[in-house]
Amino acid sequence: MPLVDISWSFIELGAAIMGLAILARLAHRFSLPPIPLYLLAGLAFGKGGLLPLHFTEDFVHLGAEIGIILLLFMLGLEYTGEELGTNLRSGFWNGVVDLGLNFLLGFAAGLLLGWSLLACWLLGGITYVSSSGLIARLLADMNWLNNRETPIIISILVFEDLAMAVFLPVTSVLLLGEELITGAMSILIAVIMVGAVLFIAIRFGKAVSRVVYHGSDEVTLLTVLGIILLVAGIAQRFQVSAAVGSFLVGIAISEPIAEHARRLLSPLRDLFAAIFFLFFGLQIDPSTLPPVLLGAAGLAIATIFSKIATGWWAARRSGIDGLARFRAGVSLVAHGEFSIVIAGLAVTAGLEPQLGTFSAAYVLLLAVLGPVLARITEPLYLKAQRSMTS
Repeated sequence: MPLVDISWSFIELGAAIMGLAILARLAHRFSLPPIPLYLLAGLAFGKGGLLPLHFTEDFVHLGAEIGIILLLFMLGLEYTGEELGTNLRSGFWNGVVDLGLNFLLGFAAGLLLGWSLLACWLLGGITYVSSSGLIARLLADMNWLNNRETPIIISILVFEDLAMAVFLPVTSVLLLGEELITGAMSILIAVIMVGAVLFIAIRFGKAVSRVVYHGSDEVTLLTVLGIILLVAGIAQRFQVSAAVGSFLVGIAISEPIAEHARRLLSPLRDLFAAIFFLFFGLQIDPSTLPPVLLGAAGLAIATIFSKIATGWWAARRSGIDGLARFRAGVSLVAHGEFSIVIAGLAVTAGLEPQLGTFSAAYVLLLAVLGPVLARITEPLYLKAQRSMTS
């Protein structure tokens, strides 16, 4: 490649990263998640945007893939094998209700839109899975981590994340359009691989962590990053999805290496995750948003009610009443990383022309409305209580 082309690529990429830094500052300033701003930046500077940029596509695509791998690895670090077992036992039926209610909502919406059954399946996954990353950040920002409803929220999120560990490989196989026997074998291999890694994580997580651990930051960084990329690549070869592979690696690693890895990889995660959301937005033409905006808004509103109903029911089932039930519900509203991963699979496969755009609008709305609703729930609830007693 000529030197002038390389220099121009550096300039564009540097300008894009500086722009992401400015957006992150704005998000922190107003206590909002940065993901919607990253998506909007992608829309603004992608094809059909205000000022289309011509990045080195292979590099940005690779950076986006690394971003989602690191994002889900760090998400997996939040769970230990013991916590997985406890949360699955205590929150199993909460997870089942969440799956049934919110997956069917998206699937039915896809049918109403006249989409294929496979597109409906993907939309069901998009509406089902909340954003563990955004919600964890929200719980910390709102000082809700020690609230009595928080364990219920966490158990539902754990169930969702593990459901995605099965959903994504199955979806990848379905999108390949393989014959019935070949596809069934691929799905079986994917499920066995996921189950094997979960078994190792729960039974031998501490032993694995002892082998990986080293006092040197350099050795730890290279070892963990190498394992993540190797497992992600192997998982992709077996149609399990690189993202799921990295998520399972995160689960398999426990303390003290988990905290060490979290500290070392967080900056890389933030950089490449921002590129991932930017890259998704770059692939969508903003002129295709208006036709799907009304439908996406309607589905987002329906999701708000269904997620609040899920949290409310789960909290009530645990004997929690009052404001805490509504906090449990609104905490589940935000959607983000997994929804975009699912939409990205559809865009790559060229499955349904409107699905990528529809999903981008849907996630944008819920990623913003989730934190906003969390902030206004308590004042509105207390105001309603005072009105009833006066």
